[in-house]
Amino acid sequence: MIELPVIPVNQMQRKPNWLRVKLPVGKEYAHVRSLVDTHKLHTICESGNCPNMGECWGAGTATFMILGNICTRSCSFCAVATGRPLAVDTDEPNRVANSVKLMQVKHCVITSVDRDDLKDGGSTIWAETINTIRRESPDTTLETLIPDFRGVWDNLDRVLATRPEVVSHNLETVRRLTKEVRIQAKYDRSLECLRRINEAGLRTKSGIMLGLGETEEDVLEAMADLLAVGVHILTLGQYLQPSRSHHPVVDWITPEQFEKYKVVGMEMGFKYVESGPLVRSSYHAEKHLFEF
Repeated sequence: MIELPVIPVNQMQRKPNWLRVKLPVGKEYAHVRSLVDTHKLHTICESGNCPNMGECWGAGTATFMILGNICTRSCSFCAVATGRPLAVDTDEPNRVANSVKLMQVKHCVITSVDRDDLKDGGSTIWAETINTIRRESPDTTLETLIPDFRGVWDNLDRVLATRPEVVSHNLETVRRLTKEVRIQAKYDRSLECLRRINEAGLRTKSGIMLGLGETEEDVLEAMADLLAVGVHILTLGQYLQPSRSHHPVVDWITPEQFEKYKVVGMEMGFKYVESGPLVRSSYHAEKHLFEF
């Protein structure tokens, strides 16, 4: 297989043109923007400066992060603060459900920090949040981007029992770079998490960031591993360094290389592949409900 070129970062001081983002526009976006501002709602789309916020909000999709904004893990790619989290907010399921209802979200994506400090890994709040959204907005479909719960599978099962339309757990990077990029995570534990999601009969999704120093061979190995445990939906996007203290961007992956991965992924047997420089975990999330 011929490997398409990537662009080493030290040869390009500025981001390439294909990473430039258009300003959000449109009636639907303006409506959601107004609701968020008026009611002081919080979405990870906004706090994370997601490049696809305008497009997703225009399509009726929004992403919320639960269980606080302090993570117990210290992944070298992530901008979320690491430390000792605050106590669990038991009213959070109601507040998130109210936000979903006010924003008239059609497809809701829920994610969270890792809460390794909690015996249940935060799974009780996860389940209550999903169930409350279902009660308040029964027509809203749900995707959950979950942690690995440290391999305590009873906690995973608590979330799976709520039957979200899509369950996602990100592999984040290739096997060779996992110890460097995901300090407290384990590559095979993530694969086991995904296998269990698939065996529960749920639509299973995972994502990988590119540009961390992986080779094409590394990526194809990870794609094969994900397919082997039953992942249906794969997202591939360019890693962007949140600050100088985070893992550096090693390569800018070209749009042509991303397209190649998409073609190869579909040929391998994935049901849906989102692959592009600006792709993030929840990009086009609403489409993953209906493509297969």
